Amino acid sequence: MGIFQITAAFLRLGKFIRLVPYPVMLGFVNGLAIVIFLAQMSQFQITDLSGNKQWMEGQTLLLMLFLVIITMVVIWGVPKITTIIPAPLAGIIFVAVLVISLDIDVPRVGDLASIKGGLPTFHIPSVPLNTDTLLIILPYALILATIGLIESLLTLNLVGDITGKIGGASQECVAQGIANMVTGFFSGMGGCAMIGQSMINVKSGGRTRISGITASLFLLLFIVIGSSLIEQIPLAALVGVMFMVVIGTFAWQSILVIKRIPRTDVVVMLIVTAITVIYDLAIAVICGVIVSALAYAWNNAIRITGNVAIDDNGNTIYYIDGPLFFGSIQGFSEIFNIESDTDIVVVDFINSRVVDQSALQAIEDLAVKYKKRNKKLQLRHLSTDCHSLLRKAGQLVVDADDDPSYGLAVDYGVKPGVFGKTH
Repeated sequence: MGIFQITAAFLRLGKFIRLVPYPVMLGFVNGLAIVIFLAQMSQFQITDLSGNKQWMEGQTLLLMLFLVIITMVVIWGVPKITTIIPAPLAGIIFVAVLVISLDIDVPRVGDLASIKGGLPTFHIPSVPLNTDTLLIILPYALILATIGLIESLLTLNLVGDITGKIGGASQECVAQGIANMVTGFFSGMGGCAMIGQSMINVKSGGRTRISGITASLFLLLFIVIGSSLIEQIPLAALVGVMFMVVIGTFAWQSILVIKRIPRTDVVVMLIVTAITVIYDLAIAVICGVIVSALAYAWNNAIRITGNVAIDDNGNTIYYIDGPLFFGSIQGFSEIFNIESDTDIVVVDFINSRVVDQSALQAIEDLAVKYKKRNKKLQLRHLSTDCHSLLRKAGQLVVDADDDPSYGLAVDYGVKPGVFGKTH
């Protein structure tokens, strides 16, 4: 897992997190908030004598809700009075002192399980170092590494938006990869950045990585020597903290702007939210990016148009408007009237851009169609790269002093037949 993440850093794959659209981010945040909220519902259940889970009722439920509300009120009010103590910590301490001093019978952390533990010991995993072991581990390691990086980089972007700081994606990949490699020698599990804990950290005033290191050291301290104190904390206090995280995490403005943004973005946001809640964060983000990419490609595909004119020499001029790529080649081909065009046809790309191999293939196909009818096709106002490439296709290019200078996305040769297509 760690090796995959370090490899991703060296390949600079972290930069592709920039391709995640804003509606996907909103859906991810909203879905995460809902997941956190639903996860707290189990704390309103108790185990009966037969070992079955039942919802709290009557006075027990009211007392639990009262303590949750008290915690939320303290977290809301403390920042208005002082910033010396983090609001979530103040809420937990206040409710814990209240419950312990009054001996209120409510579920506590120790009722779930003991958190007492010791320091891990170094050891080398005792597994056969052979191809069979590698084949078993490899797919799971790749999946976990991918999920961990996606969630971590999305968390990095989200925290960066809140704090106004830009994090390094490759640096994050390396750090996480090294950490996961080291933890494997101490019987640890693979990990990644967690959006819930990160939001608590940021909302509590944490702005640097020192806050995360401090939190880790205190957590280790509690596990090793302070478990008895932590086990006395009422679950209601923790639920109250998480409810405030939910309120702070959920993008409430996304509800207000639903009528103002494109329907496609609304659909993407709802899809990501639903998949995050039902399945998994990584699957939700991947699905959101795919749907957004398809929507973007379609919107650009239908934008290509062409205006026809006759120049002073009696030649047909087609002025293309819109990008020429795999999604728009069908519309591009339908612009031309090959049978009625003059012997010389000029395609002007001053308001267009040739993007990919599909575009080059479409131009080549068009040239062949005109050639079969003893007509000549010329291209004008191409980018510098595409200008030189298409010259190889048989003198299709008309030089112009005002050719655009932008670069071609991918370098492909365009000699007739180079793409393996017969006519």
